[in-house]
Amino acid sequence: MIPLAQMAEAVLRCADGREKTALSRRYAAEWQAARAGGETPEIGSAAPPLHPARPAKPELLSPRDVPSRKPGTPEGRIALLHAVAHIELNAVDLHWDVVARFTDTPMPMGFYDDWVKAADEESKHFNLMADCLEERGSYYGALPAHAGMWRAAEDTVDDLMGRLAVVPMVLEARGLDVTPGMIKLFKQAKQDSAVKALETIYGEEVAHVAYGSKWFHFLCGRHDQDPKERFHALVRQYFHGALKPPFNEEKRAEAGIPPDFYWPLTA
Repeated sequence: MIPLAQMAEAVLRCADGREKTALSRRYAAEWQAARAGGETPEIGSAAPPLHPARPAKPELLSPRDVPSRKPGTPEGRIALLHAVAHIELNAVDLHWDVVARFTDTPMPMGFYDDWVKAADEESKHFNLMADCLEERGSYYGALPAHAGMWRAAEDTVDDLMGRLAVVPMVLEARGLDVTPGMIKLFKQAKQDSAVKALETIYGEEVAHVAYGSKWFHFLCGRHDQDPKERFHALVRQYFHGALKPPFNEEKRAEAGIPPDFYWPLTA
């Protein structure tokens, strides 16, 4: 088995969504089997690209240029599923990137266990969304997508605490806020496969946010820093704009993020 950081780099350098997620899931299975067998595999080091490889489609646009969705129409629901697929593919790369990019920071093996598991689940989520699109006569890449998804990774390229604060604890936590509304929308449209897929994503994303909170608090403890104050400072430094309610306070609390972390960061 090659070192974990090299696995991560290989996923980041794979362009096709289906191929990327298949590779991601194969490497995750290898890692998890080794760990279940009592091994301590090598982490190693890597030279991850600043931007992950991407397929020729979808066309990536500035957020302001992405066409607005009308979720009450079949076309609007396809656009919504396409947007979620794009988010999930970026999440695959974000979780492997945190493995590959920060190997100079000594972390417990549990850190790597968590992010490998998260990357594996995000790969499953992308495929669920891609399947939903294909069921509806579409595919990932058929519509333009948001070009700003990778900006948080670029901004925190040399700051592990900043990465944990902004990616799982802000961006993924936002998914906990909005996914219940999407599930309701597809239930009303009697789109059962999409409902089942989104419910799977919703159930598993709580853990991904919790991994971010857990390891953020771990690093704050290592450096004798107040987690709430450090979180506020890092989000103000790296996140472009205020956090927007409403918040799913129940699920955020379940993931280890209390209200006094995010309410002070609202407009």
